[in-house]
Amino acid sequence: MLRHRSLFTAIATTALLVLATAHSALGDRATTSLTGTSTLAATAGCGKTPTLRSGTQSITTSGKNRSYILRIPDNYNNTTPYRLIFGFHWNGGTANDVDSGGTSGYPWSYYGLRALSNNTAIFVAPQGINNGWANSGGEDITFVDDMIRRIEADLCVDTSQRFSLGFSYGAGMSYALACARATVFRAVAVYSGGQLSGCSGGTEPIAYIGLHGLRDPVLNISGGRSLRDRFVRNNGCTPQNPPEPAQGSLTHVVTYYSGCRAGYPVAWAAFDAGHTPNPVDGKSGDFEPGENSWTRAVVWNFFAQFGGGTPTPTATPSITPTGNPPATSALRGVGSGRCLDVSGASQANGAQVQVWDCNGGVNQQWASTSASELRVYGGKCLDVNGGGTADGTAVIIWDCNGQNNQKWRLNTDGTITAVGANKCLDVASAGSANGTKAQIWTCNGQNNQKWTRV
Repeated sequence: MLRHRSLFTAIATTALLVLATAHSALGDRATTSLTGTSTLAATAGCGKTPTLRSGTQSITTSGKNRSYILRIPDNYNNTTPYRLIFGFHWNGGTANDVDSGGTSGYPWSYYGLRALSNNTAIFVAPQGINNGWANSGGEDITFVDDMIRRIEADLCVDTSQRFSLGFSYGAGMSYALACARATVFRAVAVYSGGQLSGCSGGTEPIAYIGLHGLRDPVLNISGGRSLRDRFVRNNGCTPQNPPEPAQGSLTHVVTYYSGCRAGYPVAWAAFDAGHTPNPVDGKSGDFEPGENSWTRAVVWNFFAQFGGGTPTPTATPSITPTGNPPATSALRGVGSGRCLDVSGASQANGAQVQVWDCNGGVNQQWASTSASELRVYGGKCLDVNGGGTADGTAVIIWDCNGQNNQKWRLNTDGTITAVGANKCLDVASAGSANGTKAQIWTCNGQNNQKWTRV
């Protein structure tokens, strides 16, 4: 996406973005608000033969004709509630840029999430007025409300699984939704954002991940930290100054805050690059192919960690013990120095899990869930083959099903216990070569049974 003129337009018009902020409405229209509708329920579209089709749609909202691009999953099933994910374009960009993936094509469509969703989500790319998100009079928030109504009246949506993400001005719009529609959306991802579209409300918790470059010349990282800190407070997280990579390192650091209210995590991904949603470790440019960026897996896994149902806020934070690992990252074997990896990046049930050179690929990104799962690709779980308990039983991936052979306990000594078998995740024969299989084995404290988050 990001090797074209639109990103340069964003840089050239930064001053216009700042001016637009002063004119952004901080209020919304109560008569059209969706606030308070986040309780999980079957939408009117469930069980209905849909009339909507993938492609460009038109809608009248706030007295204006607006458009958006809709992508319905292949083999859509009208009895299956789907995630609903909004992807907002940057200043000077278009809905088509987000939907098409730009020069990278499908692997970067909707910032890479469409490919990773494996047909588990409905995607929406709204078109901004004058290719931006000034949100004058709250009209862009109302636009989102009206799109949700239209879509959910026709398609089957899980109302506890609405998400928003965007880059630059689109990040500002996602932030505005986090402020104004925290009870409507489950989580937002803010890529290199600023407060550009207003923040009506902004007092309720919502799961939040911010991503920002140290060397961003358009929207300084200090602004991204400020956006993040609002939801650190709202979500009851323990305040901290999360680590960030050194300039010149060309790396990234993802931090999950501790102490957040149950169901309301906050994550911060700082990277050594400029104004871009698709940084690539080891690369100094801001126009790398999106499909090579680590942001795809990090954001997808942040969204995919949430199961059905909306969390109930508590009066006081539910404290997570200090030192818990991040929810999503690679797992590097202490003995092998290589990462837990799905062979061939396969998404098929039964694909072998092995160790391989750490490369940041989506097949090496494991999300810890509240159900004690280790998820990859969002919907596949680390699984002990056949529910076996014998030493040497292979570890594979399989559709997540809640059974004990898919439950894992991450221990403070670095070992990972298979709950069903009460044995440790183990690299076969203490091997270190690429392709050495993962298995379960009686826990023995050796380094081929110890893992670190990277």
